Amino acid sequence: MKEEGYTRRRFPVSRACGSLFAMHDRSSPSDRPNASPNAYAGIPLDRAGMRRKDKDWLKDAWASPTARLLPVAKSRNFVTGDADSAHAVAVACGGDWGVEPVFLGLLDGVPHFTVDLTGLEAPEEHPALAGLGRFEDLRAVGPVMEATEAGLCAYARGITWWNARHRFCGVCGSVAAGAEGGHVRVCTNPDCATHHFPRTDPAVIMLVHDGAGRMVLGRNSRFPPGMHSVLAGFVEPGESLEDSVRREVLEEVGLEVTDIRYHSSQPWPFPSSLMLGFSARAVTLDIQTDLEELETAHWFDREFLRTVTPSEEFRLARPDSIARRLIDEWIAEGE
Repeated sequence: MKEEGYTRRRFPVSRACGSLFAMHDRSSPSDRPNASPNAYAGIPLDRAGMRRKDKDWLKDAWASPTARLLPVAKSRNFVTGDADSAHAVAVACGGDWGVEPVFLGLLDGVPHFTVDLTGLEAPEEHPALAGLGRFEDLRAVGPVMEATEAGLCAYARGITWWNARHRFCGVCGSVAAGAEGGHVRVCTNPDCATHHFPRTDPAVIMLVHDGAGRMVLGRNSRFPPGMHSVLAGFVEPGESLEDSVRREVLEEVGLEVTDIRYHSSQPWPFPSSLMLGFSARAVTLDIQTDLEELETAHWFDREFLRTVTPSEEFRLARPDSIARRLIDEWIAEGE
């Protein structure tokens, strides 16, 4: 059915993602060589960076009958299903959506785009989307989504968030126009013409242990009820990752650490972080909690963490986080 210059595609709920992911490898990231098993990472997407400067190619890709669009609104992704079986919904590209599309890349050769429909009063009622799904916070549905779907949704959320917050040049204040498929914003003031690129904020996240079966967990006031997690903090200018680990641990819980080891990384577009995972061994053991950073922090032994039942009083970090992976792998080391 044709409506307002675009083709509407309606997929049954059970096949909402079938058109999007039917051809690609649906294995989890950990099943693919050299891929990170962390959520939102390791997706088999060709970002096709060299194509972003080719306006004609992007125009043809957008108009392709096979191209797929993953809409975003108010930093929420368009999904279907319930909390136990959520799926991304992709619709046909093409036509004028009233906003500039952002090119995500090629999945098995198929162009994928996103658009930010935040400006619409009821984006889920857009003629191409009505009845197909709802806009949902990825943090609520990401843990139950298929790996590639979740990764694409995270990418779409992150790049649209950046574009929405960089409408103006940070140098001279003039309007900054989107370019290169939504991956650059260029100041429209010819005397400035500064190019702005997507920003990712590096943050270290570290499991601190004593080398004898205990680890540190802390609780931030912003966490959901009962949630405890490993320590984390942003990297500062002029600081190495190892120095950042030492500083953050000392600031948050007053411990000195050594034997700092890199683990893995995870994109965390909530809104724009790259989490860099580490472990570190404490050489001092007396926790002095900085109450401006944490509500509380304590040593927990491995056996307690292995057997504790999650509750409103105590639970571990969310399952899609690198924090949870660090914790789970440390617990498993003692088995």
